[in-house]
Amino acid sequence: MSYDYDLFVIGAGSGGVSASRRAASYGAKVAIAENDLVGGTCVIRGCVPKKLMVYASSFSHLYQDALGYGWGKVEPSFEWQKMIEAVNKEVRRLSQVYIDMLEKSGVELIHGKAVFLDAHTVQVGERKITADKILIAVGGEAVKLDIPGIEYSITSREMFHLKEQPKRFAVIGGGYIAVEFACIMHGLGSEVTQIIRRDLILRGFDDDIRKDVQEGMIKHGVKFLTETRVEKIEKKEDGLELTLAGKGAGKITVDAVLCATGRQPNIKELGLENAGVEVVNGAIAVKPDSCTSQPNIYAVGDCTNRVNLTPVAIAQGRAFADTVFGHIPRYITHKNIPSAVFAQPEAATVGMSEAEAREKLGDNVIVYRTKFRPMFHSLTGADEKVMIKLVVDRVTERVLGAHMVGKDAAEIIQGIAIAINMGATKKDFDNTIALHPSSAEEFVLLR
Repeated sequence: MSYDYDLFVIGAGSGGVSASRRAASYGAKVAIAENDLVGGTCVIRGCVPKKLMVYASSFSHLYQDALGYGWGKVEPSFEWQKMIEAVNKEVRRLSQVYIDMLEKSGVELIHGKAVFLDAHTVQVGERKITADKILIAVGGEAVKLDIPGIEYSITSREMFHLKEQPKRFAVIGGGYIAVEFACIMHGLGSEVTQIIRRDLILRGFDDDIRKDVQEGMIKHGVKFLTETRVEKIEKKEDGLELTLAGKGAGKITVDAVLCATGRQPNIKELGLENAGVEVVNGAIAVKPDSCTSQPNIYAVGDCTNRVNLTPVAIAQGRAFADTVFGHIPRYITHKNIPSAVFAQPEAATVGMSEAEAREKLGDNVIVYRTKFRPMFHSLTGADEKVMIKLVVDRVTERVLGAHMVGKDAAEIIQGIAIAINMGATKKDFDNTIALHPSSAEEFVLLR
């Protein structure tokens, strides 16, 4: 049978763009459909603009830190609108870069929403398109709590388009998105209250990371209401009134509320039932090679709800193209994937947490941990600490996990991740000469 394309990709985010370009490099005729700006969640409304806002927020404490080094006192000022305009200008630039890359790769970009008609046919607007292979890479979307007044809250998508800076800001949720935006807004000068249902943020991370990041945020001035839930939100003359239950029961009034309580695959209106694509627990079910229940339809990235990180989606997309169009079978392992929380203080991790290791190996786990004031703050007087930790298999001496809280944690853990993926042992770390003076050297000095 003759098809319009060898590959049709639904979703021009990181995974879809990477897969389509790689497939085209093997000679496939490829088209990609996107109903929004090209670039997906990461580039348009996720990690890239968020990291730019992290940078913006990090300047506020530097004026105070500089006093200990002999700099004179200054009175800084911040313009919210100027930052928002600059961030969105960069987002639009990056989106165009993605469009240019697709064009140079010979991938046809089709603007519009794609809906399945059958396993080989999609409709985009008035156009019906057939393809031999179809890749779904539509990502995920934020979900809100089901409570009265939740329509007055915003999600991470709207954070980058607020016309004015909320002076009083509430964050509902304890995941990394909630934590990062709480720190961003506090750093930019807002009064921040974070409301979490448990006693600690960042569920799923190593407990030392969870405790140290939360303690650091509290020291910086973020107010936490733990073991607390929001029952309703009401719009009042002086702002949004949140009615709270649990340990922090009562009412608070703020100017804006961020609901960051989770994300889900963005697959509701794809017409997957028309193509016979199986959905399990709200996500597209896939095999290790990213193939769905239909042998010609594949899915990568957050819509499969495996490991929801941009670099993982990119790796899955490229592996799919190598396997299907390059005839080079390749599968992605989801073990030892590094991740970071760009909070203040920053945190990063790779491999097993201490709890995961003990659950698997019991007493055959040894933990090396240190906590210290970084050299930078020896003159600032700030009560800042760095935490560094290795989780080791006592029998084989293999390093199972590495965890850090402190400045540049993500940059440092990225390098450590290579060693852990190669199977490095504690002895390998011990035999490495320290790079002095640095915080990173503590990873090879732990005893």
